[in-house]
Amino acid sequence: MDGVGHAKLMTTRLTTFARRSSTSRRNVSGFGFTPLELRQLRALKTPAGIQKFLDDLPYNLSYTARSPKKVLHDCTASCLEGGILAAAALRVIGFPPLIFDLEAEQDTDHVVAIFKLREHWGAVAKSNFTGCRYREPVYRTLRELAMSYFNIYFNLRGERTLRRYSRPVNLARFDRLNWMTTEKPTWFIAEHLCEIPHISLLTPAMEKNLTRVDQRTLRGEMVGHRKNSS
Repeated sequence: MDGVGHAKLMTTRLTTFARRSSTSRRNVSGFGFTPLELRQLRALKTPAGIQKFLDDLPYNLSYTARSPKKVLHDCTASCLEGGILAAAALRVIGFPPLIFDLEAEQDTDHVVAIFKLREHWGAVAKSNFTGCRYREPVYRTLRELAMSYFNIYFNLRGERTLRRYSRPVNLARFDRLNWMTTEKPTWFIAEHLCEIPHISLLTPAMEKNLTRVDQRTLRGEMVGHRKNSS
C-alpha cells in the first residue's frame, strides 16, 4: 500500500473511532435516561432540590426495589427507592452516586444518598418519618452524619433503634447492571448493603441504658406518616 492509500485508511479508521467515541460519550452522559427524564433530574439542580422532589412523592409501602427510571414513571418511592433515586439525581447534577446504610435493631434499615460540599457531608433521603430525611452538608465525618439520625430513629414502640452505619457505596459499581434505568428490581443494591461491614455507633453499655422517645417526639416525627390500609 502506498503512502496516500495508507493515510486514507488511517483517516477512515480515526473517523470511525471518533464517531464511536462520540456515541459512547453520549450514552454515558445520558446514563440510559430519555432526554425528558434527564431534563427532569437536571431541573432539580441541587441536593435540596432533589430532597424537595422526594418529599413530594407519596411514600411507597409496597415491598419493591424499583430503579430511578421506574420511580420517575410511577411517582412513588420507598426509603430504598428514594435513596437510589437521589444517588442517580446527584450523579446527573455532578456528584458521585453515593449511598450509605443506617442499620437498626428491631426496626428497618435506612438507605441514604450522601454528598460532600466543602469537605463536609450532607444527605438526601426518603422516609415515612419526618426527621429521617435531608441533612445539610455540615457534618465533618460520616459518623457525625449517622449520629444526626440517632435521636429520631425509633420504631413504633418508641425504642431508639439505630446501631450501625456502613461506609459509602458508589453505585457506579453497578453500572453494568443498569441500576438507574433497568426494568428489573434493584435488590442487588440492598443485598450488597447487607453484605458489607457496618460500624457500631454505640457501646453495649450505651445500648443497655437507652430510654424510649417521649410521646411528643413520637407524634412530631410521625407527621405525614403513611399507614398501610390493608
